[in-house]
Amino acid sequence: MAEITASMVKELREKTDAPMMECKKALTEAAGDMAKAEEILRVKLGSKASKAASRVTAEGIVATWQSADGKLAALVEVNCETDFVAKNDDFLAFAAAVAELVATRNPADVTAIGALDLDGQTVEQVRTALVGKIGENITIRRFTRIDAQGAVASYIHAGAKIGVLVDLVGGDEALGKDLAMHIAAAKPKALMASEIPAELIDTERRIAIEKAREAGKPEAMLDKIAEGTVQKFLKEVTLLGQPFVKDDKLTIEALLKSRNASVASFVLYVVGEGIEKKVSDFAAEVAAQAAAAAQK
Repeated sequence: MAEITASMVKELREKTDAPMMECKKALTEAAGDMAKAEEILRVKLGSKASKAASRVTAEGIVATWQSADGKLAALVEVNCETDFVAKNDDFLAFAAAVAELVATRNPADVTAIGALDLDGQTVEQVRTALVGKIGENITIRRFTRIDAQGAVASYIHAGAKIGVLVDLVGGDEALGKDLAMHIAAAKPKALMASEIPAELIDTERRIAIEKAREAGKPEAMLDKIAEGTVQKFLKEVTLLGQPFVKDDKLTIEALLKSRNASVASFVLYVVGEGIEKKVSDFAAEVAAQAAAAAQK
């Protein structure tokens, strides 16, 4: 059996906010498999064990650029090491320039951005110079470019920590803004159920079956209960199935239908999503330095 270390328990607790002992039990049951341990905690503790899934774990900003007619737009995430630098004017200007280049030059990937011209230098040269000036590492993490079927609505929220682009066909500017703000608040994973990865649905079904079994439900009912849970999950995580944040009696699908509009696509970025951020223990560092000094 794999050794369950204190650092593993700490990592699982930070991901799930579950009690330490529950984390240790789950890791033991899962033989050290972190993903399996998270599933076990969700069965036992429900949604409390997954609330940290969208926690911001790195610093930086999202930046957008779009054409005047709304037909072309880009969203980029640029990361740095501290929130202080994320508010630096030079850093903000660099991110905005990268967003414009992504939209107008259509690079194939993040590496290709580095070779693009920015004021007579390559983006990589500008980035390197900025790192030297500011004293922190700066990286272009990801981007999305939309050549719209309709018109793009954009929204930046929470100090440029959340960014949204929506390709809205039909409707008007006000509807586009409402949809972009809704996406920032409700954080759908996909436009419709068919776009949700099969493995994500399988996980929800598996958890639902185990929860129902632990609750003493008859085996013959487990599949039906699980299917109901999966359908509820799909409504919660798909844009079209979600209740509109301004009117929870109306789904987004119904809202769009009432306005004779549709969403061709959308993109949502949350800064640092999915990145593990190193947390330093300042007190421990000071104690270690003092001990080292005493030995000299």
